[in-house]
Amino acid sequence: MNVKKTWFSAGQILLTLIVVVVAALVLWRIVNYYMFSPWTRDGHVRADVIQVAPDVGGLITSVDVVDNQPVKQGQVLFVIDQARYTLSLRLAQAALEQRKATLAQAKREYARNIALGNLVASETIEESRTRVEQGEASVADGQVQVDTARLNLQRTTIVSPVDGYLNDRAPRVGEYVSAGRAVLSVVDLHSFRVDGYFEETRLHGIHIGQPVEIIVMGESRPLRGHVQSIVAAIEDRDRQASPNLLPNVNPAFSWVRLAQRIPVRVALDEVPDDFRMIAGRTATVAVRDDAADKKDKRNGATGVNSASAAVAPVVASGASQ
Repeated sequence: MNVKKTWFSAGQILLTLIVVVVAALVLWRIVNYYMFSPWTRDGHVRADVIQVAPDVGGLITSVDVVDNQPVKQGQVLFVIDQARYTLSLRLAQAALEQRKATLAQAKREYARNIALGNLVASETIEESRTRVEQGEASVADGQVQVDTARLNLQRTTIVSPVDGYLNDRAPRVGEYVSAGRAVLSVVDLHSFRVDGYFEETRLHGIHIGQPVEIIVMGESRPLRGHVQSIVAAIEDRDRQASPNLLPNVNPAFSWVRLAQRIPVRVALDEVPDDFRMIAGRTATVAVRDDAADKKDKRNGATGVNSASAAVAPVVASGASQ
């Protein structure tokens, strides 16, 4: 009887030790993952946004796109009233023809003076040669004005600079646009990426080229990518510029210092064909170990198709880099 009790007590102790060891291992894994592993919930999908501004001003006479429309590079977006710039081109061409006629007259006079030889004073020949040189310079200047007018006429047709998607505010016919002022923006289709803001205490496990797993909020399937770059500097909010150029550092009174957030750029490698890529979406970014990533690939863990430029994003309003 005592032997059975002894074995029972020993079994309870052993079971308790096993449970304690397993709990300790699980607790360590949880603490290590949440406190030290290189991952963050503070990630966002980003893309380059190109502001399209006309090089000339005028009334918009036609608009060939609508809000949030996909566009190709070189596709016509809208056209500015070409009548005024057509007249400017005609005026420059007329002025050029007049200058060419003046130059031709100067050349004939110069040739006639040369042919008369000693019958014409040297001062007169010199003046006629000067008029020819001035006429040639005037014609060159007129040609530049014609080329400028023709360029301005060409710039009245505004085209998309990249493949991408318009913002949610396309221009309207009849609006007046000014030169150099942005009218609409285009989200570059080939520039989608993910920026993860990691705590500085977790940077030791992040290296260029490391595989990354991205979970976008609201999506069940992960995206695959790799670490493209780590920012070289962030703003120091405790130091300000002073009028006398001396360091002006604010004293820190808090006992707890929060870790700074360091932006890490992630290039996308694998994106499902039907994934809705929207700049500004929130994502969880986890940097994976190279060995674990290779093991998952051997086991067929990655079941998404590679598609970087073939995705069909729906661009959010006001999305920016």
